[in-house]
Amino acid sequence: MRRAAGISVELRRRRVRAWVPSRRELARWAGAALGRHGGGRELAVAVVGATESRRLNARYRGRDRATNVLSFPAAAQAGVPGARPLGDLVICPRVLRAEALAQCKPLRAHWAHLVVHGTLHLLGYDHEHDADARRMERREITVLRGLGFANPYRSGR
Repeated sequence: MRRAAGISVELRRRRVRAWVPSRRELARWAGAALGRHGGGRELAVAVVGATESRRLNARYRGRDRATNVLSFPAAAQAGVPGARPLGDLVICPRVLRAEALAQCKPLRAHWAHLVVHGTLHLLGYDHEHDADARRMERREITVLRGLGFANPYRSGR
């Protein structure tokens, strides 16, 4: 595990050869999304292939297709001193790369966006309703701007 920006990140790659940002970058991006909530938190990031992403998306979201990022909040760790698990992000680089190309966005910027997006889900943000989606998007834009990335909701074309 690597500690940066107040957050520990465990990175697991499951038979994926695609480019993946360093743990340090993942921690920086997730830590920026967490803000003051990030100190001492633990995040697991699993990088998976399209088949695994599709299986998980179908099982947990009822959508039979691979997806870019899935977020799984950690269960409460009662009685474990010092443990502050945030949860797991499951990222599919194949989907992520296809989206970045289609949207004419730099791959690294799209990775940052999806790590921030997934981390905000772990904090309880969602986009099921328009007002919630606007709130989440505003937070994403602000966090990404602070990291030096452009607004991910503007076309890269």
